[in-house]
Amino acid sequence: MQTHWHLRDAHELAREHGVDPTLGLDEAEAALRAVRHGPNEIAGGSRRTPAALLADQFKDFMIVVLLAAAVVSGLIGDLVDTLAIVVIVLLNALIGFVQAWRADRALAALQQLAAARATVLRGGQRVELPASRLVPGDIVLLEAGNQVPADLRLIEIAQLRVDESALTGESVAVDKHVRTLHEAAASLGDRLNMAFKGTTAAHGRGTGLVVATGMATELGKVAGLLDRAGPLQTPLQLRLAAFGKRLALVVLAICALIFVIGVLRGESPVLMVLTAVSLAVAAIPESLPAVVTVLLALGAKRMVAHNALVRRLPSVETLGSVSTICTDKTGTLTLNRMHVEQVVAQGEALPEALRAAALCNDAVRAVDGAWQGDPTETALAERAASGGQHGTALELDRPRVAELPFDAERKRMSTLHRAGDRFVLYAKGAPESLLPRCTARWQATGNGPLDLDAAMHQADVLAAQGLRVLAFARRELPSADLAAGAETIERDLALIGLVALIDPPRPEAEAAVRDCLAAGITPVMITGDHPATARAIALRLGLVAAPDAPVLTGTMLSAMDDATLRARCADVRVYARVDPAQKIRIVEALQSLGRFVAMTGDGVNDAPALQRADIGVAMGRGGTDVAREASSLVLLDDNFATIVAAVREGRRIYDNVRKFVRYAMTGNSGEIWTLFLAPMLGLPIPLLPIHILWVNLVTDGLPGLALAAEPAEPGVMRRPPRPPGESLFADGLWQHVLFIGLLIGGLCLAVQAWALATGHAHWQTMVFTVLTFAQMAHVLAIRSESEPLWRQGLASNAPLLGAVLLTLVLQLATIYVPWLQPIFKTEALDAAELAICFGAAAVVYLAAEAEKAWRRHLRSRSEQALATAGKQAG
Repeated sequence: MQTHWHLRDAHELAREHGVDPTLGLDEAEAALRAVRHGPNEIAGGSRRTPAALLADQFKDFMIVVLLAAAVVSGLIGDLVDTLAIVVIVLLNALIGFVQAWRADRALAALQQLAAARATVLRGGQRVELPASRLVPGDIVLLEAGNQVPADLRLIEIAQLRVDESALTGESVAVDKHVRTLHEAAASLGDRLNMAFKGTTAAHGRGTGLVVATGMATELGKVAGLLDRAGPLQTPLQLRLAAFGKRLALVVLAICALIFVIGVLRGESPVLMVLTAVSLAVAAIPESLPAVVTVLLALGAKRMVAHNALVRRLPSVETLGSVSTICTDKTGTLTLNRMHVEQVVAQGEALPEALRAAALCNDAVRAVDGAWQGDPTETALAERAASGGQHGTALELDRPRVAELPFDAERKRMSTLHRAGDRFVLYAKGAPESLLPRCTARWQATGNGPLDLDAAMHQADVLAAQGLRVLAFARRELPSADLAAGAETIERDLALIGLVALIDPPRPEAEAAVRDCLAAGITPVMITGDHPATARAIALRLGLVAAPDAPVLTGTMLSAMDDATLRARCADVRVYARVDPAQKIRIVEALQSLGRFVAMTGDGVNDAPALQRADIGVAMGRGGTDVAREASSLVLLDDNFATIVAAVREGRRIYDNVRKFVRYAMTGNSGEIWTLFLAPMLGLPIPLLPIHILWVNLVTDGLPGLALAAEPAEPGVMRRPPRPPGESLFADGLWQHVLFIGLLIGGLCLAVQAWALATGHAHWQTMVFTVLTFAQMAHVLAIRSESEPLWRQGLASNAPLLGAVLLTLVLQLATIYVPWLQPIFKTEALDAAELAICFGAAAVVYLAAEAEKAWRRHLRSRSEQALATAGKQAG
């Protein structure tokens, strides 16, 4: 149950907590409360043991089938295949174990985020103690640079600003006050009388009452969300699991049928058992998990070169399925650095406005030339310096002699400077605070009339564009005495101009958004920042097309039920002022619409949604450890555009997985058709168990793995994402497996029948060789789903070309090397017989190319029909 501390009076809360804010708790009472509330720490949640994590890796159905195949291979004496399967299974189990272990470290990173030490009042004494010892009722003293050690209701402040970007996404340090608020549904970023655990005091100082510790803090609630958000299976994992179950059932049924038919025809039951078992081992592509692992690992390696670090291998493929990217604004789409967008001052007022921005400013320049201080003030100092108004030189000419510091109630600050024998007061602040105190417009030749309504309207127009607007004014004073106070001194001011600031978009972000849209991916902004700012950035980047595009705020979202939110999610592209739990609701609503969601972010507030999304993408340079640990992919350059390259790589990898499945299953289909149809046609069993296992080993090994190096298909980023429920065999793949597999089986049986009819004693060796050669021809033909091999060029995938040549050499060795012939039960073929084997393989190649040509023809007709329809509609 949420307690609205921001709605309560600070001193009333202190009385309820039994503490005097000037003295703090005594040690005895603090000890009692520590027993009652526990340590001020983020709980680690439930942790699985390493043994349990490892055991989970062997529960996958495909892995169980592979282990059974390994046992069967061992029983029939094929130890090489047994060893290969066991190694593959152990490799996948190890990778899965490492991934699960890394995922469990996300909460550990949250535990490290808490402040290590805190300064509190205990028994009237100022003491420093471990933050873990804080209890509700403690009085905490904050200074600039301190990390807030618990959730605090502020009691006293002096120009306190808190950087809450890690928790709320707000890019600018927030000015705090101590007044009681009245909006129960206020978002975290709007609770200005609170300071939250894990944020940082950026300026000033303050005193606060601890109202929540440990898991009861807002940071603790984030940890709770993160603990509940379990990792999801990737599309590839789901497809492979379904594929493995169906395949195993089909293969076992076919093998049983072949055994029964063989025995009924009078074949040796022992031979038929070995044949059926060998076919079962061969027909289940045990190298599929290894090939997928290699494909993903190679893809991950390529992505590091593009500044994307993969933390979970299956995420590489998941990127290819993403249809929606939910991105944080601050630091992801923007630079997370304030920038002066516009200075509204004419003529000689422009240099005076820049002079005011430089002098009425507390930013300082470091030795390396970088500005340090509040982000807004450093942006003002940079703009002034670029306009020739350098703060250091100006301070020599007009030294500061007094100041009226900024505070959240006045919303302005003033500095007094000596200018010869007179004094000039420069003031800056929010337009609604400063403009009513102006009675004239400053001009070098003397003050002129001020149209206050026009100036306020101009400020409102800029603010509506998502800009942070400050007004600058000045006044000459006869002395440096500011004892009269701000209300008296800051009046009768002359307006110099307005300055509009913004955290600007990254230069490359707009192009990246365009690329996403071209690839059928919808970018969505989810931020803790203000709605106007969020909409302005979204409009600049092309996320929305109109300046009045709808924006859902956290307050609006909290009033919606899940059904209403799902309906709105279909067309809303910008969400503002949302909290961590609401980010998860948005992600889940999009997922319920059938979207595959990627979530990018860098703050603690992003971590639960990063883990709940189908793929979480964290910022590596500016992001927090919590976000990185909860993510699947880390952008090393914090560049939103890197996601585009990652999506391209994910699509390429999935295409290559499909190519391997197409290749492996077609070869297995050819073997099954050969063994299944031979007895039906009255032919003897065409292959021995050793032949089946050899073909399976050499064809599914190197050539299959070499498909990992296949370049991306043309237009890979000009097609929509795959539907989430799309089968691995969609788009004609299963028809190809059946048709080309049947063709391979038919060619093998035709060669067998011809050899038997013409008295060739080497018929079994010929069938063995045709089966191997046909699969090599097939793998060359299916390198692309549309482009012909002659257009691609053999050298465009050198590893595959080398693997094919090596396989051909190994196959020829089993035929012509004398000491291998008894092992493989082969005999040397003459030139004519070998030529027939190569000819049969060529038929397979031509058939696969003919299928691709037909697909190109159908695609061309479809595109022409769409173009014609478009012209008619126009």
